[in-house]
Amino acid sequence: MLRVRAVNTAADSENKIHDDAVAAQYGFRGGLVPGVTVYGYLASAVLEHFGPEWLEHGAMDVRFREPVYEGEDLEVAAAAGADGRVQVQIGERACGVAWIGEHSPPPVAIPDALLTRKKPTADSLAPGTVFGTYIEKLDLKQSKLSAPLDPLIGGRAHPAIVIALANRIFVENYELGPWIHAGSEVRKFRSVRDGEEVRVNAKIIERYERKGHEFVVFDTVISAGTPIEFVRHTAIWRPRVSG
Repeated sequence: MLRVRAVNTAADSENKIHDDAVAAQYGFRGGLVPGVTVYGYLASAVLEHFGPEWLEHGAMDVRFREPVYEGEDLEVAAAAGADGRVQVQIGERACGVAWIGEHSPPPVAIPDALLTRKKPTADSLAPGTVFGTYIEKLDLKQSKLSAPLDPLIGGRAHPAIVIALANRIFVENYELGPWIHAGSEVRKFRSVRDGEEVRVNAKIIERYERKGHEFVVFDTVISAGTPIEFVRHTAIWRPRVSG
């Protein structure tokens, strides 16, 4: 059992769903702790079980079911199954299943495209839309991860750092209002180290509405010469406003 105190690592970000006053307009009692941070808590429990090999060939499917708020004391439970997979969860808030395996190459070949920011609309978020390519040289000293998450694990980037690149390409392509990371399917091909220049490509595969929320699903390939990680990212790009 891993115990952590939640930290809203994005309280000052452009995404105002992490701001207390704005989040209240959507029915939340405070700014949401980012999904990538909650993923980091889950991943830390997975790493305790599998060790650093999970950074090289690991996988995890994760869903964020209920908000996590600043200062909450969380228990991250992990239970290994007979199939070698590990179920991880934070109460009713978030859950995931993780494993180690040799994965097939990323299931999509996403071409490079010019990076330009546009308004999010049903048309601009249509399935098949290719995002502009995002390139970043990792500087983990600039990470906003907070204890107990360490941006470096034996010289390699923490899993939360890598999955955050799927968020980054989204916000670099769209002038988003408040939005919510709802879940991810992650496949790792190798770890990534501080100072590497990473290339992020993404393509929308689905857009739908559910209970007043507008969702988008996009496939993301993170690489640096060779594939690093594939992420199928689900986000609520337009949350339902509280009545």
